[in-house]
Amino acid sequence: MNYGEIAAIILFFIGVFGVISRRNIMKTVISLDIMDVAAILFFISAGGAGSLAAPIPGNPGAADPIPQALMITAIIIGIAVTAVSLTMFINLYHRYGTTNWNRARKMRNKE
Repeated sequence: MNYGEIAAIILFFIGVFGVISRRNIMKTVISLDIMDVAAILFFISAGGAGSLAAPIPGNPGAADPIPQALMITAIIIGIAVTAVSLTMFINLYHRYGTTNWNRARKMRNKE
């Protein structure tokens, strides 16, 4: 296990702690982004062979390009999820006037 994988695991659990412990919608979205970046970091650091050589057939020290291509896709999906989450947050804030999950739920139940 290298330092990138260890850092990714630590970042992921920081994100989990932020999702579990915070009731603020913005902090929850940021925590989900931290978890997304941690997953990407883990796969990128686990997919490398420790060499910067090009992936040429017969070169055993080359990094596999498939995890890198998949992580580029994951980055795009993460950006889209963040954009949709922030759009929903803005609509929720304009409707209920709060950034707290529990208060918004109570206001919604009163309607």
